[in-house]
Amino acid sequence: MTSSPPLPSVAVAYSGGRDSTALLHATLVTASHLGVAVVALHVNHGLSAHAGAWERHCRDQCARWAAEGLPLSFAVARLRNHPQPGDSIEAWARRERYAALRRLAQRHGTALVLLAHHRRDQAETLILQALRSAGVAGLSGMPRSIERDGLCWMRPWLDTPRSAIEGYVRSQGLAYIDDDSNSDERYARNRLRLRVWPALEQAFPEAEPALAAAATWAQQATACLDEVAADDLSGIAGDEGLALAGLEVLSVARRVNALRAWLRRQTDAAPPASLITRLNDELFGEGTASWPLAGGVLRRYRGHLTWRASAAVSDEAKVFESTLSIRRAGTYRLSGWGGRLRVSRVKEGGVPLAWLAQVELRDRSGGERFQAGIGRPARSLKKQFQAAELPAWQRSGPLLYSGGQLVFVPGLGIDARVIGLPGQPQVTLQWEPLGQA
Repeated sequence: MTSSPPLPSVAVAYSGGRDSTALLHATLVTASHLGVAVVALHVNHGLSAHAGAWERHCRDQCARWAAEGLPLSFAVARLRNHPQPGDSIEAWARRERYAALRRLAQRHGTALVLLAHHRRDQAETLILQALRSAGVAGLSGMPRSIERDGLCWMRPWLDTPRSAIEGYVRSQGLAYIDDDSNSDERYARNRLRLRVWPALEQAFPEAEPALAAAATWAQQATACLDEVAADDLSGIAGDEGLALAGLEVLSVARRVNALRAWLRRQTDAAPPASLITRLNDELFGEGTASWPLAGGVLRRYRGHLTWRASAAVSDEAKVFESTLSIRRAGTYRLSGWGGRLRVSRVKEGGVPLAWLAQVELRDRSGGERFQAGIGRPARSLKKQFQAAELPAWQRSGPLLYSGGQLVFVPGLGIDARVIGLPGQPQVTLQWEPLGQA
């Protein structure tokens, strides 16, 4: 007797609070009619004395809904580390929460994670970013959807007013957790909610939709700036780094925009505004120069700007990812290998996506053979690297195998033996080491 295939699934980030409880319930109601399984992802930060009780509440609630026949399972991640002295607890909790949600979603084979942020959250985010002197990207607030690490993160209620969610919870009689830390005014968002927002809404009743709409306009402006930066960088950013001669001829506004985008590509983080200002003043001098950035060093050398991460962790101490499931286009960050794998859809010349559902990540061990083109002989990696005139520092990164067959080599590309046939869903792969320019 053959078993039926698993249902397609969607994950919901479920803290147990009002908003995530409403989203989980609404998702379940819809999923039960569509034949879609739902996974509730709970992160126990361990910051509150009530964290254990909150986890039990979420587990019990999911068990009750599952017992009613709803297609629901529960998964939890308990954080073992803690904020360090001087850390922002808000920033630490947000960073660790998203990392834990990503691990849970990948473990359960779902590529879509729903988040319960709503219109009031978006309006608050814009205000907080403005108070931090954020640029256009910061004022964009939270995106409705974004692909990161091979997952799609979606906020389906970003245009939904908070009052509508409160009404849904009352109408459905949903029980939820009231986090006592929400009244702690040490946190900036709480101060905004408790002190500022009531007065703002009283003076400007349309503040919530107006600020959320402003964030949408900022998102469109950010997308436009990203497109301009991509055009400007296309001819001046390459394996040798960022060509300063090409950067210098741009207008100041486009130069700053391109520089910010290039630095974000290198470090996966927005560069400080103070560094952008300093680089704009100092970058086009003579000789060599360097600037610290994001645990690494920016260097001006022979007309190019490069960034390389500091070797703070030895290879022996790193934990190298050994497997990866690629089911869609996107960017897959592999911290142990020190880089990211970009997966892009192509019509031809790529590897069939079905080959990548379960791949092995291996280091070079010697004896590997790579076929550089259809009809060409498979040769050793050493000879292929030499033929491609690829320097040693561009040969880092994992080799990808599927079913024992070599699929991809950083710097060389896809092995010709796995090139797909016309009509097959195909992707191309690109390895980008962090800080290796």
